[in-house]
Amino acid sequence: MEGLHQSPLKAPAIEIIDLSKPESDEEEQRDENADDASLPELEDGEDDDHLSLYEDLLDSMPDQSEWDEEPLDTCTVEESFAFRKRLRLVGEDQFITETLEAGKISAKKLCTAFGIRPPPLLEGQPDQKYYPLLGLGITRELSKRFKLPQYNTIEDAVELLRKSTNIIVLTGAGISTSLGIPDFRSKDTGLYSRLEHLGLSDPQEVFDITIFREDPSIFYSVAKDILPATQKFSPTHAFIKLLQDKGKLLTNFTQNIDNLESCAGILSEKLIQCHGSFATATCVECGYRVKCEEIYKDLKAGRVARCDRCVRMLRQAKPFGIKRKRSMSGFAPNKKKRQSYEDSTDDEDYDIAVAGVMKPDITFFGEDLPETFHDRLVQHDRALVDLVLVIGTSLKVAPVSEVSGFLPAETPQIYISREPCQHIDFDVDMLGECDSIVTELCRRAGWDLKHEMIRDDKLDVQLHEGYESRYSFKIKAT
Repeated sequence: MEGLHQSPLKAPAIEIIDLSKPESDEEEQRDENADDASLPELEDGEDDDHLSLYEDLLDSMPDQSEWDEEPLDTCTVEESFAFRKRLRLVGEDQFITETLEAGKISAKKLCTAFGIRPPPLLEGQPDQKYYPLLGLGITRELSKRFKLPQYNTIEDAVELLRKSTNIIVLTGAGISTSLGIPDFRSKDTGLYSRLEHLGLSDPQEVFDITIFREDPSIFYSVAKDILPATQKFSPTHAFIKLLQDKGKLLTNFTQNIDNLESCAGILSEKLIQCHGSFATATCVECGYRVKCEEIYKDLKAGRVARCDRCVRMLRQAKPFGIKRKRSMSGFAPNKKKRQSYEDSTDDEDYDIAVAGVMKPDITFFGEDLPETFHDRLVQHDRALVDLVLVIGTSLKVAPVSEVSGFLPAETPQIYISREPCQHIDFDVDMLGECDSIVTELCRRAGWDLKHEMIRDDKLDVQLHEGYESRYSFKIKAT
């Protein structure tokens, strides 16, 4: 099969350096009637944007468990398991030689072995059009971790907590929901469901850096809904602080932007705010940074905040009272077009430039994560970590979602959240309210977790049917 060895199928699996590259979780909904010919076939040397198109396409697909119906030409469960096992046994190059190059299976069908449903916009295209999508599926398969068979029970998890001294805690919005702060993806109550009234093609566009640059008023119109209204922290935050006090916390990687980890007392040297926070804001024009309290009134009012330093500089450059100059043609000189969100008055008589927009220092889709995320993980934590706790996150946003597969395979990992994480095999899954679960773990470990929101509730803990290491935690009715 000529040209196959130059396709992304032969590219290396994800390397450490890949964690430093910006990735997108835009999950854009592609038009199913799009022109098939517009989807490029990738070869070595082509622009990374083309590959990003396939990454977006892959991210937007439902998990295999969510398919309404299986495609006609689909690998069976047994075939899929055999293909995945063979891939890990012989490696990517040999696997491709034995399958595609030997003519035993098409790329389109092989995609289904890795949970990828062939998208409608590729229907009828040559099989080679499926190579990039299959290549991404293989790369993700090779980056997945395998469950460690020796850890299955809650007591196993408690013992790991007792003996571990370098714990990575990876947290998401679920650790703050008990404070009334919405998460992002919960049906009906999550932030994205609340933003549907904006009429965007995808509610996540509110946090798209390109859209923010085009019209920041969209973000500012909903900022009050996501702005932390409290400095109170939850029992789960207190649990992470307890790990720190016991000398067990290696790093808390948080995806939250509410800055409540700092309020709970997590030291800055132990905290990586992967998606930034509302603690500060920066001018997109001059880079001037302020504490977010200085633009708080604008955020609460839904009004686009302007840079004070830009305003001062503009006033110094154009003193009040100088009339607007006109060109020989009688028209004002070229200037930046005033946008709909910019303040204006009909009788404005002076040509004053627009001050820069203040952007809270949260990481938007399309922006790089802080360098400290990659540096801490690669250069420090990976060699030291002896336990991973993933709490209150569905791990849907890259590159944070790739952390689990990047860490050493022998490191045990525990998952605590309301809903199971379908795309990663953790060693012990504990499903329920995060606060209740960490309180119960501390009780069993003999630790004194103190917090005003902790109640003396009795929990009903049940092993999920068909699983050996997945448990539900529910408060018993009184």
